Amino acid sequence: MPGGWVYFMTNRPNGTLYVGVTSDLARRVWEHREGQADGFTKRYGLRRLVYVERHEDISTAIQREKNLKHWSRAWEVALILKANPNWDDLYEQLM
Repeated sequence: MPGGWVYFMTNRPNGTLYVGVTSDLARRVWEHREGQADGFTKRYGLRRLVYVERHEDISTAIQREKNLKHWSRAWEVALILKANPNWDDLYEQLM
């Protein structure tokens, strides 16, 4: 089974958050940034990748995404701050 990624997108530090899952992180984040992904991220202009987790298989990544979607915003922000305290855009590091 191929690996997967769980990620958070935002529009600014401490802004609107979106959690997603994908097997191809670079492609998916590019789609969000270019407005190719219709829906929540496009509507709110979420172009900044601020958190990523790599998982060995996609099913584990999907379960993790489902769990994160039930977390409180405070817990999500704490997770981001622990890994990325400046809310840096991590997209360039992928390339």
